[in-house]
Amino acid sequence: MTTTVAPEAEVPDQIPDDPKTRQRADARALKDLMRPVAIPLTIGRLMAVVSGVLAVVPYIALVHIGDVLLDAAASNTAVDRGDVNRWIRILVITFSLRLVIYFIALGVTHFADLRLGHLIRQRLVQRFAKAPLNWFTDTNSGRVRKALQDDIGTIHHLIAHQPVDGTQAVVMPLALMIYAFVVDWRLGLLAIATVPLYAASMALGMRGMAEKTVEMDKKLSVVSARMVEFVTGIAVVKAFGRVGRAHRNYQDAAGEFQVFYYEWVKPLLRVSALGMSLLAVPLVLLINLGGGAWLVHRGDVTAADVLATSLIALLVPYGIEVLMNSIWSSQMAGASARRLTDLLDTPVLPDDGRRAEPHGHDVEFDHVSYSYRESGDGGPALDDVSFTLREGTITALIGPSGSGKSTAATLLARFDDPRSGQIRLGSVPVAEIDDLYAHVGFVLQDPQLPAISLRDNIALGRPGATDEQIREAARAARILDEIEALPDGFDTVYGAGTGLSGGQAQRLAIARAILVDAPVLILDEATALTDPESQHQIQEALSELVRGKTVLLIAHRPEVIAGVDQIVLLDRGRVVAAGTHDQLLDQPSYARLWESATAQLPADRGENR
Repeated sequence: MTTTVAPEAEVPDQIPDDPKTRQRADARALKDLMRPVAIPLTIGRLMAVVSGVLAVVPYIALVHIGDVLLDAAASNTAVDRGDVNRWIRILVITFSLRLVIYFIALGVTHFADLRLGHLIRQRLVQRFAKAPLNWFTDTNSGRVRKALQDDIGTIHHLIAHQPVDGTQAVVMPLALMIYAFVVDWRLGLLAIATVPLYAASMALGMRGMAEKTVEMDKKLSVVSARMVEFVTGIAVVKAFGRVGRAHRNYQDAAGEFQVFYYEWVKPLLRVSALGMSLLAVPLVLLINLGGGAWLVHRGDVTAADVLATSLIALLVPYGIEVLMNSIWSSQMAGASARRLTDLLDTPVLPDDGRRAEPHGHDVEFDHVSYSYRESGDGGPALDDVSFTLREGTITALIGPSGSGKSTAATLLARFDDPRSGQIRLGSVPVAEIDDLYAHVGFVLQDPQLPAISLRDNIALGRPGATDEQIREAARAARILDEIEALPDGFDTVYGAGTGLSGGQAQRLAIARAILVDAPVLILDEATALTDPESQHQIQEALSELVRGKTVLLIAHRPEVIAGVDQIVLLDRGRVVAAGTHDQLLDQPSYARLWESATAQLPADRGENR
């Protein structure tokens, strides 16, 4: 594979920069995402309304019980126990009923959350299964991880809690306030005395909150993208022993977010502190008990009335706090929903449903053109490319960096489809071959080994393989002795402190390809990034692998190029020449590449050539 510098990570954000436009897009995405669970969420809200209204009954019972006790004390008569017991039963029953309805409502919304989370994951898996493998870049893979781990978790509170708690935060205080005014309009005013001042202070501090939230989410996306870029290039940073451009970009993005967030939150904290002080319990009790005592002294209300409305006043801050948290959660969930819907719209490979088995294993590139979706002005990666790989032969793709060699190889493995033209295997378009990877295997420069046991890594393309077949594949790939020398042998989990070298990882990938035994094989510079000793071992394993197969090889080493059946020279996405080594020596572009490659050989190897 030709080594290229990875492009600067792009921020995964296709929504216009205008905050209001982004906010509307977030709201639409959230509405679309929640549509499958709209009915259970509505049920949860209705039950929350009932629960909120029932919260008034215990206060009514409390006032009646208080009046009965005070009247008995004032008239020096016996307490009407029947009346008191009746209202106590009403209080206990309604309070218990309210809690039961509340928890059932939460159960309904939590099951809706589980269903929606499962549905989103299922849809994402189905979408990604049909997406071209070229789509899975480092940046897009980071988006997938963020969606599955973070964004689904972000909308959890909005689905599981907000419909119930948010509805109750509005209905319960409102119902209790209405009852407070029914008890006495002056006590009702005392109960909400500080709320207008709080609302005014928060309205002042929350100006532009929606736009700021959208901007914060955008800047966090930039930080995340720059982090992916930095981590992707960490090997280069270590190799040169200094901070590279990617690290500076990450530092700049993090610093910009820090400044933005501090400048936004600093005045907000002051206003919030002032607002919350207006709802502090001592101040609320001072106003309600002080004013209520004066009204009791005048004989306008009873002490039970004051006690009930004072308790109601203490619930108002709770309702406001829950409501504010719900609004914040909705805004954050909107951004997460937009990212999830964007992923659910990931481009997929077309499938017309036609299936066929290849007739033989000749490979034909027939006027193939291709351009990467991201490269709007970079020109085509392949431009009207045509050549044929005869069954049982080895064809080498060569050319300067960026000539389209790896693109051609990955199109044969259907990492994506050509924009025009066709690739056929055994006279059948690769898009119509059922189980393509039973016919086409590949060993790439990056072996891509998941964190599973070495046994499962080798058997990844053939899950039903026996232990003996896996051992034989490892032996043929020259990796069996190293595996058996590990403490856990084939049960060793790759990446869990195994200490396997790059060459050993590459031979594991070769063992996997040997086990699959596909008749067509793609080798994309499998020895490019390994040391000379590993190269020799890998070359021996590859010699075992390619025997009798149709091979498409990407390599620069002269001894490999000279020994193949056919050489195809690419330049700027076009076929410049094709033929054997001897036939191409007089071709100027090939002669220059050959001289450049042989000039880099050690002296003794150059003489042997």
